Amino acid sequence: MASTDGAEPDADDAAEAIYEEVMPCSRMELSQRLAVEELITTEASYVHNIQLCVSDIRAHLQKKELPDLDLEGLFSNTDDILHVSRRFLKGLEAAATQEHEQLLRISALFQEFKEEMETVYKIYCASYEHALLLVESYRKDPRLQQEILETLNATVPHTGASDLSFFLVMPVQRVTKYPLLLRKILENTPTSASAYPALQAAVHAMGQVNANINEYKRRREVATKYNKAEHLTLRDRFARLNTHSIAKKTTRLSRLFMHEAGIVAKTEDREYDDLEEKFQCVVSSVAALKENVASYLGHLEGPAQQYRRFAEYLHGTVFPEFKRRLDRLVCQPLCSLSDMLVGPQQLVKKRLDKLLDYEEIQERKSEMGSVTYDEEAAMNTYLAINALLVAELPRFNQVALQLLGQILCSFSTLQRDLAAQVLHQAEKELEQMPHGRMPVPSFWKMVEDTLRQSGAQLHSFCQTFETVTPSPVTQPLNPAEERKVLSLVSKHGPDKLYQVTSNISGSKDLDLTLQRGQIVALLQSVDTKGNTSRWLVDAGGPRGFVPAGKLQPYCPVQSQQPGMQMPALENSTERRRYSYAPPEAPRPQVATFTPAFQVVAGFSFAARSPQEVSLQAGQPVVVLEPHDKKGSKEWSLVEVNGQRGYVPSSYLMTVPVQEPMGWSLPV
Repeated sequence: MASTDGAEPDADDAAEAIYEEVMPCSRMELSQRLAVEELITTEASYVHNIQLCVSDIRAHLQKKELPDLDLEGLFSNTDDILHVSRRFLKGLEAAATQEHEQLLRISALFQEFKEEMETVYKIYCASYEHALLLVESYRKDPRLQQEILETLNATVPHTGASDLSFFLVMPVQRVTKYPLLLRKILENTPTSASAYPALQAAVHAMGQVNANINEYKRRREVATKYNKAEHLTLRDRFARLNTHSIAKKTTRLSRLFMHEAGIVAKTEDREYDDLEEKFQCVVSSVAALKENVASYLGHLEGPAQQYRRFAEYLHGTVFPEFKRRLDRLVCQPLCSLSDMLVGPQQLVKKRLDKLLDYEEIQERKSEMGSVTYDEEAAMNTYLAINALLVAELPRFNQVALQLLGQILCSFSTLQRDLAAQVLHQAEKELEQMPHGRMPVPSFWKMVEDTLRQSGAQLHSFCQTFETVTPSPVTQPLNPAEERKVLSLVSKHGPDKLYQVTSNISGSKDLDLTLQRGQIVALLQSVDTKGNTSRWLVDAGGPRGFVPAGKLQPYCPVQSQQPGMQMPALENSTERRRYSYAPPEAPRPQVATFTPAFQVVAGFSFAARSPQEVSLQAGQPVVVLEPHDKKGSKEWSLVEVNGQRGYVPSSYLMTVPVQEPMGWSLPV
């Protein structure tokens, strides 16, 4: 009996020990299961709400066609978020059916979707503040607010939402909740479990996604602050001056001078420099295309008015339709693309300012060992702008080039359609001509007879020449550039023209940003502080300061300039034969007088036929005739080192030898 009494307490103790060992495991497993269920059920509810937001609320507002309602600004890329979240939810539901590998599958799913989630959520989160500002502005407009409330009551009355912010905040909340839900599952998973390391990696991955989103949002906020183009009057600029801004600009200016003088080395960033060069190339291409399209349209409209019935049809029917399509498919997209470039241009300019501040603070930090809070913030601002540009410029350049390519394709298609319409109408007009209804064999016989007769006349004409000089291939100047050069010459004179030798990036408010090869006119060879290395120039519209070392004199040879040596040809035969006279033939008399200009080659040119002559940049030449045999001024006959031949007139430039007594406009 004693032994029996003694055994009962031992059994109770064992049962209690077993209960204490089993129950914690059961509680942890239960909590883990509940955490997984919470992840899946809340994801399903989230996807449902985003679906309502896209398919019901936004669609209902679109049908209202409210012009003051910015739906794209409100809903941003919710379509992309919905697409990713649907696939993610499908993967979670599939993982829930795999009882033994459920946690491993969930962990792998987060790793699989982390890049897509970061891509779509960082865009949404960066534009979320702008969406809230829109919601706030709509609250102040009774009409818009009433329309929004009607939409919410009609589509989602069960939510009781009073404005759109109830739904707009959901993606922001969801992406920040993923690490918390995963951590809750991890906390209820034994460290010895096979899925524990995978869950740890998933928690870290989603934490990194949120960190990257926050950093991207911070960069976008910095970019938004600096990429707005400000149009300030002189009074506004003076009003913004204070001790801090003056000291900051002075420090930047001294740093810039030290860069130019080679006193301190400029921070090298080859990756960014390459990206900026491509971006500036896109900017230049868009500006040139805008000018050329406008010039093309103007030149096309003129000839269309020179013909009677045919021209009336072109001018009244074909051309207006072409102009309307050109404006919609080319001009408007081109202007939109040009506007898109303004923000990045401002940001590129601001990066240079912040780089100068950054270098100055870095030097102070190396000397003193520490910096102030404001200086640390300034350094972080530069790093944020630089990182944003390096990350975004490649994609921006790619998209801009794609848009530019699409615009050019549209332009080509419009040209083809215009040519087809004109040809079709021309064929109708040709039918009204005398030979329009002639049988085809008779017509071709007439053509052959005419060609045979013309060929005989041409052969007889060619025999009168000792040497036949084929006309060289013309290389016309860019019409927009030619007009700008003529405008600068008419305003300032040819001796004031200069050409940019390398790209210039304006670093201050009054500086110009110019591309290599652009033509400018000199206004003052000194800046407001008396610095002769910084010149004030007219770039054919904008005026500002540029480094004098990046300019070289330029003047196109458009007509016979004073001081050119011109041969006094005695008769028409000599005029035809001057280029190919044998060395022993007597040279024509030359009118000599003191030259006012010396003509030199502005660019190197390689001869492609016996009638042309090669040039080296800077090589002096004698212009014999500033036109070819047909009178075209795009080619000039020159003498170089005893050899005569044609060269493009645009490759020549005149350099004053002595102070010119005056100047005349080019013909």
